[in-house]
Amino acid sequence: MELSDANLQTLTEYLKKTLDPDPAIRRPAEKFLESVEGSQNYPLLLLTLLEKSQENVIKVCASVTFKNYIKRNWRIVEDEPNKICESDRIAIKANIVPLMLSSPEQIQKQLSDAISIIGREDFPQKWPDLLTEMVNRFQSGDFHVINGVLRTAHSLFKRYRHEFKSNELWTEIKLVLDAFALPLTNLFKATIELCSTHANDASALKVLFSSLILIAKLFYSLNFQDLPEFFEDNMETWMTNFHSLLTLDNKLLQTDDEEEAGLLELLKSQICDNAALYAQKYDEEFQPYLPRFVTAIWNLLVTTGQEVKYDLLVSNAIQFLASVCERPHYKHLFEDQNTLTSICEKVIVPNMEFRAADEEAFEDNSEEYIRRDLEGSDIDTRRRAACDLVRGLCKFFEGPVTGIFSGYVNSMLQEYAKNPSVNWKHKDAAIYLVTSLASKAQTQKHGITQANELVNLTEFFVNHIQPDLKSASVNEFPVLKADGIKYIMIFRNQVSKEQLLVSIPLLINHLQAESIVVHTYAAHALERLFTMRGTNNTTLITAAEMVPFVEVLLTNLFKALTLPGSSENEYIMKAIMRSFSLLQESIIPYIPSVITQLTQKLLAVSKNPSKPHFNHYMFESICLSIRITCKANPDAVGSFEEALFMVFTEILQNDVQEFIPYVFQVMSLLLEMHKNEIPSSYMALFPHLLQPVLWERTGNIPPLVRLLQAYLERGANTIASAAADKIPGLLGVFQKLIASKANDHQGFYLLNSIIEHMPPESVDQYRKQIFILLFQRLQNSKTTKFIKSFLVFINLYCIKYGALALQEIFDSIQPKMFGMVLEKIIIPEIQKVSGQVEKKICAVGITKILTECPPMMDTEYTKLWTPLLQALIGLFELPEDDTTPDEEHFIDIEDTPGYQTAFSQLAFAGKKEHDPVGQMVNNPRIHLAQSLHKLSTACPGRVPSMLSTSLNAEALQYLQGYLQAASVTLL
Repeated sequence: MELSDANLQTLTEYLKKTLDPDPAIRRPAEKFLESVEGSQNYPLLLLTLLEKSQENVIKVCASVTFKNYIKRNWRIVEDEPNKICESDRIAIKANIVPLMLSSPEQIQKQLSDAISIIGREDFPQKWPDLLTEMVNRFQSGDFHVINGVLRTAHSLFKRYRHEFKSNELWTEIKLVLDAFALPLTNLFKATIELCSTHANDASALKVLFSSLILIAKLFYSLNFQDLPEFFEDNMETWMTNFHSLLTLDNKLLQTDDEEEAGLLELLKSQICDNAALYAQKYDEEFQPYLPRFVTAIWNLLVTTGQEVKYDLLVSNAIQFLASVCERPHYKHLFEDQNTLTSICEKVIVPNMEFRAADEEAFEDNSEEYIRRDLEGSDIDTRRRAACDLVRGLCKFFEGPVTGIFSGYVNSMLQEYAKNPSVNWKHKDAAIYLVTSLASKAQTQKHGITQANELVNLTEFFVNHIQPDLKSASVNEFPVLKADGIKYIMIFRNQVSKEQLLVSIPLLINHLQAESIVVHTYAAHALERLFTMRGTNNTTLITAAEMVPFVEVLLTNLFKALTLPGSSENEYIMKAIMRSFSLLQESIIPYIPSVITQLTQKLLAVSKNPSKPHFNHYMFESICLSIRITCKANPDAVGSFEEALFMVFTEILQNDVQEFIPYVFQVMSLLLEMHKNEIPSSYMALFPHLLQPVLWERTGNIPPLVRLLQAYLERGANTIASAAADKIPGLLGVFQKLIASKANDHQGFYLLNSIIEHMPPESVDQYRKQIFILLFQRLQNSKTTKFIKSFLVFINLYCIKYGALALQEIFDSIQPKMFGMVLEKIIIPEIQKVSGQVEKKICAVGITKILTECPPMMDTEYTKLWTPLLQALIGLFELPEDDTTPDEEHFIDIEDTPGYQTAFSQLAFAGKKEHDPVGQMVNNPRIHLAQSLHKLSTACPGRVPSMLSTSLNAEALQYLQGYLQAASVTLL
């Protein structure tokens, strides 16, 4: 694409159409942009548009499109074509920083993100002048430009907060500090001075405080990995100014908004974070400053109101106290009983109250409420912070703290008892307090794993939790119901099994509650209880104990999916999956109705898949229905195909990318259930599975390979007779997969199935070409993974077609090639093969080469006979060689850039491990002994003499053991 006005005009028109609400106009425009994004100059056209277009909406749209284009295409992935040509890359890096700094804020944010994506790949090696260019802009004095630089620096450096330590990372951080730390410190001091100068100018203060927030965030990122020398030397400057900003109050910066945090709150909460970082990690160096920070933050907590806009500030301030109180050498600050009482009374209890804003979220924004409360994304809520502070204080002062709070809990419960309908919030706070007091250690998987001995959890459960759940109405006091269910969920390991069994019908009953939070919690609690382990690694709650509840459980779970707001509730669907898995054959009588409901749901959500977890559990539930039913009655597979194929066809025809990998897995499961031939409905689909477009998406590859393997296992003869013209297409797929380092093992899975199942004559003409392709790949890029797969393949070939056929095909490609493969690949690398079935295939294959290949006995290959036997004994007896060369970084499908539906393995569609050798050989060691005996009978004297001359003593000893075990001798 040329940089011409005509192209700019075309691009403008298509960008406009991508904003159209009508899918008939929007989708073709998106497809067009997708089709041209590989063209040279495309990104430069977008940048030109966002600089020169007269329409703001086009500028913004171009900036978002550009950022997403960079996100998808900038990273260069090995084995894949480079999606942006080098000249475009150079031009982008030369123009993007000045363009970003001169753009309005909305566009600046998008370009800043794009710079950080490019920086993640190219900085510092391929973009050495980025830092200098940014630092030089600090001198401009224009805070619009300065904030652009700070924003970009923040998005570039924030990854230092969660990167693993490495020399490469240290080198990069040192480079950044050398160039950036001093200018940042000078800018910090200058900005603070400007704040005093402009103390009465509201608009100037807004810009300056935006800068200070970004500077404080950069401070956090640059200090996270270790305490840099520069910041240690300048701690006085930073900490004194941070402290004075914490205590600053300027009326001009106060906002009327009760929800949205203002600049002052955001800055103070970041400073609390910075102080907590230093208190936790660099406590020795920070000690002189700590007392004044504790005082300032304490005052902040006592004087800050309950409005939502202060939530982040209050939670960060409490987190600071929490991180300080659990360090042994700050213990003295909290020892006094009055201090503890004061903290409990003024900080913890007020911040555990259920506020109007929480009530609003509970009712109107339940999804967010659940995410915060159940999944722990409530890191910045007051309640979570107060709970962490309780845990921190309990580390050294468990007795006194429990004592103080027991009083509060009792008085709260008494208040509630006086007038439940008015005072229910007191009971809510009491339950929350008990929970935070009792839980010392918690995991998502097991709930509370360590509890406070001073709190009687069972007594509290029986007296205060059960009565709420046993009340006649499931819709009364929904917050307390949710609290009660959550209590069961998190203390499931502390209360007895009897109490849990009493709770199960109560939980099933609450699946009918109107409140989204209540029925979601009920589903989640059931799902967690069903996964608890009892003795002998079985489930704690057994299928037999659940029998009386099966019908009501399934009815209420599926009914819950029809309640308003829960039609795609992932917790309910996960509970359905877990119930099937626990109940097994008890669900068979309900399957007809269940599968109808699941397919209707599948059809509905396939129109617009938006909840990945929900979708995953739905497919898992479908797989479980199939497995459980067909285990009892294999012929039932037909009725499942009848129920599902119509929906599957629609998903495949409409190219619902998110669902296609799942559909292939379910189809594999169904096809593997068939015993003999492939039904015609599957054969009709076979040609479509070979279409290249399906194989372009990484997420499709594992399930598609498995589905093709199922076709080959069940119907190789049908394919050979009725679809022989598709064999080249099948091999084309193998050729594509084998060329990629990430997917070559999948190519081998497919090839092994072709060799194992297809009638030999149907692949005769392609055999030599297959080996040539493999050798080309070996020459171009030899990885450990490829070698392991290659070894398994040639040994499987040897088992299937005979050792002589293997030797002949190698030597037909190039004379003496067979010897080279033995010497350079099989003998030195066989130790790397892992997996029982894989090792067995290799052992049987090598045994055949040793004992059923005449050229091994009387040509120049004979010298390799003993080393090959030695390698085979090594495969049996030596530990597996799992070393990989240093330069081979681990290639992961998940690392591919851009939005790709990554492959999600369905646990309940699992494939049984297949052993192609099967019963033919049970014990490969005995098989070797028997085969050597047979060979020595055919040519007496040869085998013992070859062994005695060159097999090492240890290997010989092992071999004697095999011969004894097989009761044979060598002649």
